Amino acid sequence: MRLDTFHQFALSALAAAPDVQSAQPWDRGAEHLRGIHVTLTTGAQFWIGVTAAAASGDKWEGPEIPVEGEPPAEIPYPELFEGGKATPERAQAYFAAAIANSGSKEIASADRYSSEAQYPGFGVIFHSGAQAFCLFHHTARPGQSVGGRAFDLQDAV
Repeated sequence: MRLDTFHQFALSALAAAPDVQSAQPWDRGAEHLRGIHVTLTTGAQFWIGVTAAAASGDKWEGPEIPVEGEPPAEIPYPELFEGGKATPERAQAYFAAAIANSGSKEIASADRYSSEAQYPGFGVIFHSGAQAFCLFHHTARPGQSVGGRAFDLQDAV
């Protein structure tokens, strides 16, 4: 799955998750980076940068040829909120579950990044060998106004 296709797919898959109010495109203004702005049912927000690595031999030219296989087994959504708040650690596992539970035959796996990763997020591996990388860029607590300024990742939103 190529970057633009995954971006559109991820918007739908994340929006369908039970504790997600909305998932909207977030314009990153970069050729090889897309963004998703996720608002949870509590009002907390996550801005996710999405980039991808092509499958071996795919130059992202010409028509996209989907490669299908067995989709990941559906997994229970992990607990997203603790004390009414979501942490980046919990959100990355929750969002990875939303992608894995989508039933897409192009997806081989979707997993959260290790707690030792420099930035929280999740990765997706496709049956074609392509990969998507989804990193959290900003978070905001419920009621915070974006106002054009970036928010640092907080412990809980």
